Amino acid sequence: MKFKNYIIYSVILYFSYTGNAYAYLDPGTGSIIISTIIAFFVALWGYIKIYYTKIKNFLIKPFNKNKDQQ
Repeated sequence: MKFKNYIIYSVILYFSYTGNAYAYLDPGTGSIIISTIIAFFVALWGYIKIYYTKIKNFLIKPFNKNKDQQ
């Protein structure tokens, strides 16, 4: 157990001491980030819409059967 903790603390310590990258973000990178965020929310909206429709149809189905029998 102590060895596992030693490894975990070593990894945390390694990643906490980082140097300067001397890098920059060009305008193309900003547009890629923005389009990725938009695509994520559109996909999430579609995913929620599919399952919302399935759940709604499942709950409405018993009530539609009664109307067909009358």
